Parts: sequence; structure tokens; C-alpha cells
Amino acid sequence: MKNVKKPIAEELDLFEKKFAENVRSRNPMLDRIMRFIIRRKGKQMRPMFVFLAAKISGTVTEATYRASSLIELLHTATLVHDDVVDDANLRRNFFSINALWKNKVAVLVGDYLLSKGLLLSLDNDDFRILKIVSTAVKEMSEGELLQMEKTRKLDIKEEVYFEIIRSKTASLLASACAAGAWSATGDEEKTRLFHSFGEKIGISFQIKDDLFDYGHDNIGKPTGIDIKEKKMTLPLIYTLQQADDSTKRRIIYIVKNHNKDKQKVNEVIELVKQSGGIAYAREKMLAYQQEAMALLHQFPESEARTAMEELVQYVTERRY
Repeated sequence: MKNVKKPIAEELDLFEKKFAENVRSRNPMLDRIMRFIIRRKGKQMRPMFVFLAAKISGTVTEATYRASSLIELLHTATLVHDDVVDDANLRRNFFSINALWKNKVAVLVGDYLLSKGLLLSLDNDDFRILKIVSTAVKEMSEGELLQMEKTRKLDIKEEVYFEIIRSKTASLLASACAAGAWSATGDEEKTRLFHSFGEKIGISFQIKDDLFDYGHDNIGKPTGIDIKEKKMTLPLIYTLQQADDSTKRRIIYIVKNHNKDKQKVNEVIELVKQSGGIAYAREKMLAYQQEAMALLHQFPESEARTAMEELVQYVTERRY
């Protein structure tokens, strides 16, 4: 990741300072929580996509910094709310907001982050960027609800699966790339192109996550977490499509009724491996990656484009 950050190192450093300023509050408890959030930040992948898209398509501007902050504010807000919904006590090996300050405070913190993001854009007339990102948040909610609906019946077809991950996972990454391009150029065609690029990378990213559940690429033992949570991922969907009626009924029965039984979950994992579900998912992941690369290569070669190419490779080759 060092080479990825190299062309935007100064921008990322300045972004961190601006982001800290943007979340500051005069409320002592809220300000303490904001400092806690900043300390436990992740890899900052989404700001990286914003800045690289801006540099590839044009020039980084103040609007680019605001776009990065908006993406990070809304992304963080959704994570805080997700932890409440999932009753999760950990996030990135840190205690979650709801674990430390309880659910009511966590919900209000998420609302605060959302409002700060909206005001940051509105106060600076970044209406196009706000529309790009707000559309992504709407799609994320729709994708999550669609997944919940389909999980009850375990009847997800491949096209529905792709609609879920396009909305739930890929939409925010697509908006990060599109917002970066718009902030640098104000060009609708370049913005559309980068939106499509980010969407394809987001889909590849989610398929890679699907593969982790099966211990793919020597990352360790299979976890079966998605099966335990009744999530219908691409390797499992493919297996059900290929299976005979008896095997299909067996898999659905285990996922519905014995998803906490380690031995039975391992049985499903083995059936997925034997059916070619993992190979099929990997093939799809790489196909989306190549489509994204083809879009990226419509821009001239540059240090930023090379860094973006490496970031794309990271998405499908990462070990966690």
C-alpha cells in the first residue's frame, strides 16, 4: 500500500487534519467520541480512491478534500449504525461506539456524522458531490433491506446477488471515485466513467470477501461466518444452481436449521469447493477487475494511474 499512497501522501496527511476539524464538536462527550473514531480509523481506502480519481482525471482541489471528508463521514455513520443493528461490540478490534456508550448514544453519533457531512457539502455549494454520495447511501439501505428479505427465503438468484452487492457494497466506492473525478474536473463524462470503474471494483471487493469464508488462497482455515449468518454468497449460490435436488435440499436445510453446527457448516463448505463454486466466484471477481482496468486505461499513463492500478490489484489479492 506504500506505493499506492506515494502520489497522494501529502493530500492524505492534509485530509486527516481537515477531517479531524470537520468532526469537531463543542459538546465534550461528542468531541471525545469523535477523537476515539479518528484514532481507530482503518486503511482510508475510500479517501485514497477519491484523491487518485481526482489526480488521474484532473487536479486535486479544495472540493476534493471536502468530497473525501463527506465520503468518510457518511461511511463512518453507516458503520456506527450497523453496529447498533447487529448488536456488535467490536469494530476493527476496538470496542464499538455502542459497546462503550450504549445504543442511544451510538445512534445519535451516527446522526451527527451524517449531518456534518450534509452541512459540509451544503455550506460549500457542493451540490453535485452531495447528490452522488446521497444516492449511494440510499442504494446501500436498499441493498441491505433486499438482502434481509431474500435471506429469509434463501432464494437468491445470481442476478439478485449482484444487485445486492452493487447497492450494498459497490455504490459507496463508486461514489468515492465519481466524487473525486467531479471535484477535479466538473466533467460529467469523466465522473460517469469513474463511477462505473468504482462500481466494478466494489463488486470485486465483495466477491473477495465471499471467498474468505472458504479459506481461499491460503488465508487460513475456512470460517463459515457467512453461512452461520445465512448470507447467500456467490460460491454458495453457484453451488445451489449446479446441485441436484437432493443436494440442494440438504444445503438449504443446513443453512436454515444447522448454521451454528460447525461440522454441518464444514459439510456445506466442502460441497461448495467440490462444485467449483470457489473457482467460479474467483473467475467473476477477476472479470470485474479487468473491466475496471479497461476503464482506467482510458486515461493517460501517470504516477496516479499506476498507483490506482496497484490499489485495484490489492482489492483482489488482499489476505484479509
